[in-house]
Amino acid sequence: MIGVHSPEFSFEKTGSNVRWAVKDMRIDYPVAVDSEHLIWRGFRNQYWPALYFIDAQGRIRHRQFGEGSYEQSEMIIQAMLTEAGASGIERGPVSIDARGLEVEADWRDLMSPENYVGYARTENFASAGGAALDKPRIYNVPARLRLNEWALAGDWTMRPETSVLNKPNGRVAYRFHARDLHVVMGPATAGTPVRFRVLIDGEPPGVAHGTDVDEQGNGAVTEQRLYQLIRQPKPIADRQFEIEFLAPGVEIFSFTFG
Repeated sequence: MIGVHSPEFSFEKTGSNVRWAVKDMRIDYPVAVDSEHLIWRGFRNQYWPALYFIDAQGRIRHRQFGEGSYEQSEMIIQAMLTEAGASGIERGPVSIDARGLEVEADWRDLMSPENYVGYARTENFASAGGAALDKPRIYNVPARLRLNEWALAGDWTMRPETSVLNKPNGRVAYRFHARDLHVVMGPATAGTPVRFRVLIDGEPPGVAHGTDVDEQGNGAVTEQRLYQLIRQPKPIADRQFEIEFLAPGVEIFSFTFG
């Protein structure tokens, strides 16, 4: 098995960030860093993640785009290993104890798509007056957000792929419908953590907290990565998420849901 890391954001091109993520995710196979997307274009790929199943003769036998179909993927690998002469291949699916970010999305209740916080690709930005491109501005959250709308509050600078907080106590609000809410973010200055507090429908998350916050919604941005902030029990409904940063110097890149 060989992994290919084709970065979506600029910070994902940094070698130390890639090495940290590989170690944190306990990946024990080689990972090629495709910062210029040469491999991506060579395969004419358009998906994160994408699996290509290549046999011993170098032929692509199957493709899997996006999450899911894990048992089918494993069966294909087992069959190809048998064809190549490997012995002792177990035919049953491997039991996976998925936790935290590794848990498969709750597709039935997922009604919020990935969204970006930089002005180049964001959708449904609801702060009055829209975005001020590449310059500081004071933003406010409207009295009501519709499903999948989001807004800033406080002093932010919105850039093509990120929004950066300039002064303490800036907030981001998002109206979503999903079991899980994740944010890709990091400190603007390496080694300078930024503490934050999360609310859902105006209250601490309690049992709906994600792996990167406690029941009171407290957490800290320590490195550039994906943070799981909400994992709520059923029933899943439209909820309003809010995160307040207690110090400046945080960069937010995107929201993802599961």
